[in-house]
Amino acid sequence: MRALVIYESMFGNTAAVAKAIVTGLADGIDVEIFEVSSAPAAVDDRFDLIVVGGPTHAFGLSRESTRQSAVDQGAPGPKVRTGIRDWLQSLHLEPDVRLGAAFATRIPKKWIPGSAARSAARVLEQRGVRLLLPAEDFFVEDVAGPLLPRELERAEQWGQELRTALAAASDRAAS
Repeated sequence: MRALVIYESMFGNTAAVAKAIVTGLADGIDVEIFEVSSAPAAVDDRFDLIVVGGPTHAFGLSRESTRQSAVDQGAPGPKVRTGIRDWLQSLHLEPDVRLGAAFATRIPKKWIPGSAARSAARVLEQRGVRLLLPAEDFFVEDVAGPLLPRELERAEQWGQELRTALAAASDRAAS
């Protein structure tokens, strides 16, 4: 089985979460990971699972203006010219790519609604991708981070849960 993980990260927190997810997912699965600006423009049937993640900006997926705002708040330069939103909109997705998952980093404040994970999950579903697990948020202390304690462990566990769900889906498809 093969999985593709694509992430967008301004301060490095989402990148750390993506790498922890890969650690959890990788046991027995060939996983490729890309920062969104170097991600492939097409995903074909070589991949059984596509996982996308990004930081929550302005209640959802980032835009050019919110990425600039992150730079204005101290993110190290314009690291990301293309965000997950842009990548998903332009992505050529082969019809056989049907399993996916989405994650995001965000501040855990009840009065701050929205999640890039939920937004990305909706886009994946609109493209015909079935989510193996509900969209998942991993929490940062503030806009620039750091990640809250144990979030990387939780991300690795989520990766393991994805691996289990993928194996179960593959078993069902084979029978």
